[in-house]
Amino acid sequence: MLKNILNLALRARTSQDKASVKASTNMHKADIAASHPKSALQLQILAKVECDYQLAERHFNRAFARPVVQFTLRGKSAGTAHLQTNRLRFNPVLLAENPQVFLNEVVPHEISHLLCYQLFGRVKPHGKEWQSIMTTAFKVVPKTTHQLNVQSVSGRQFDYFCGCGNTSLSIRRHNRVQRGQTQYRCRRCKQTLQPVK
Repeated sequence: MLKNILNLALRARTSQDKASVKASTNMHKADIAASHPKSALQLQILAKVECDYQLAERHFNRAFARPVVQFTLRGKSAGTAHLQTNRLRFNPVLLAENPQVFLNEVVPHEISHLLCYQLFGRVKPHGKEWQSIMTTAFKVVPKTTHQLNVQSVSGRQFDYFCGCGNTSLSIRRHNRVQRGQTQYRCRRCKQTLQPVK
């Protein structure tokens, strides 16, 4: 299957993709370096991106410029779409831990954001337009967030409590509280979160 996807990706650069080729030629050197695959798995993701773009072009009967793809995302997000710069960023740690979820869900999810922006302009991020692209072009159930185990990318957590019980804050949020820059409230009970001593 991987061989077929790679062959599809290699044959995809046709005349209807000239705009994408021209755009990629004009990319900044840092973007070019970041967009080069560093592993077989990342190469597989690039092939999946190309395959999904071909599906979308057949579905909408129009060409779409290919995005810059980077594997530089950190934190708990699996992927992100930068609408105005036509760029996709994926989390390499979560990708290595969940390759099939990325291929089946994360890649079409993020591509749908870019396509939605190109087709409809600024709309609600996970609104009806985005959902329609997910279900009709990619035949994927539209989920707004992933359910991946993020323990390996979570970083240090700090215990806080409210009327509902205990919760955790990231080191960034904990430091903001300690410096007196902000307070966080529980979404359910609306109490200010207090550090566990």
